[in-house]
Amino acid sequence: MPEGPSIILVKEAVSKFTGKKIIAISGNSKINQDILLNKKVIEFKSWGKHFLICFNGLTLRVHFLMFGSYTIDEKKPNRAVRLNLTFNNGEINFYTCSLKYLEGDINDYYDWSADVMNDQWDKKKAKTKLKAIPNKLICDALLEQDIFAGVGNIIKNEILYRVGVHPESIVEKIPASKLNKLIDETRIYSFQFLEWKRNYELKKHWLIHTKKTCVKCNSPIIKKYTGVKKRRSFICTNCQPLYN
Repeated sequence: MPEGPSIILVKEAVSKFTGKKIIAISGNSKINQDILLNKKVIEFKSWGKHFLICFNGLTLRVHFLMFGSYTIDEKKPNRAVRLNLTFNNGEINFYTCSLKYLEGDINDYYDWSADVMNDQWDKKKAKTKLKAIPNKLICDALLEQDIFAGVGNIIKNEILYRVGVHPESIVEKIPASKLNKLIDETRIYSFQFLEWKRNYELKKHWLIHTKKTCVKCNSPIIKKYTGVKKRRSFICTNCQPLYN
């Protein structure tokens, strides 16, 4: 599933279509495609893992789910296009994604202060929301999009390792200094992720995600499906204390 930084890259990649009208539309999506014909793109936005195509009074929300993708000015061979948007200067094709219309003002749908990559990101709000779920495992809390929009499993694993917190730690048991640092790292690492992804070198910088041995202490890394969400966690029990 693409994480927040990857959606920023989608937004950058399609920027040439800002202010352009859709002159043709096709694909196997069940949405009412005719609504978009001749509509002008006002702006491309992102919120967490949601890619947003904004028109006057209407927004098309694209969620790439686990295996969604897109192409610009070309089509993938032997792949069914979920939605094709054609402009006079090119085309966007979406594959294996969820599409939904949001009517009215897009600001009524999203809390931009919850998006770790948005200029309106609010650390204090994130901390308040975490304190409201004291018994939740931190591995689950970090994936709550209403708290940390854009954080996915890779970011979760990397920041827990950086800060030194076991993913099965309970939120209220984590020392305040660790929790503050963890919240800070969600934003810091997300922007590093963006730059590494932009330069095609993200995996080179992974410290624990998919690793076998700890780079700090040389202990074996444990892979475990943790929390209610049962997402993959990579853990060094020596460097990541369990607070429970």
